Amino acid sequence: MQQYQLTFIDLALRRDALRFGKFTLKSGRESPYFFNAGLFSDGDAAHVLGGCYAAAIVRSGLPFDMLFGPAYKGIPLATATAIALAAEHARNVAYAFNRKEAKQHGEGGNIVGTPLQGRVLVVDDVITAGTAVRESLGLIRAAGAEVAGRASISHGFRRNRSRVAPATRTSSDSQSAVGSGVNLKSAIAVSTMRSRSSSRDVTYR
Repeated sequence: MQQYQLTFIDLALRRDALRFGKFTLKSGRESPYFFNAGLFSDGDAAHVLGGCYAAAIVRSGLPFDMLFGPAYKGIPLATATAIALAAEHARNVAYAFNRKEAKQHGEGGNIVGTPLQGRVLVVDDVITAGTAVRESLGLIRAAGAEVAGRASISHGFRRNRSRVAPATRTSSDSQSAVGSGVNLKSAIAVSTMRSRSSSRDVTYR
């Protein structure tokens, strides 16, 4: 397991963003865990998370020209990732995000930031339904750009026999998926290590 993967799991557990139990997802499916990226809500968390995303993207070797963060949680994620790519990997990439409703005044439209162009990498938290993916793909293609792939925090957490995220399989348009590469078993193992370390008054890092 890569260091950025351990860093991500540790952050998720410390912020209670990753919880284990029995949960019903928006799609109606039941899950043994629930991931809430909304709990990464301060500067330190954004800094660490952006670094994890950037490291995963760089390691994947996936070619792309800019980032796109779907509203709403994808917006801070794409922003933090762009900052980390520039600061930690000397790669300055443009990014953009969308509004849920098109703006009727000022610059108008529903895309904020750099105009969608070239190969666009979608950055989001958890994509559990094909509709979320298709919406992003539609916006990117409508602008005449190409979908390079998507980066999702918990892509590797999905319990799926084919080891391909449901959203990726829903549409062949999804292209490559850049995930943390961390599965549920690994997350539980790290959680157990932290619990044992805490019981011995040893800080897990």
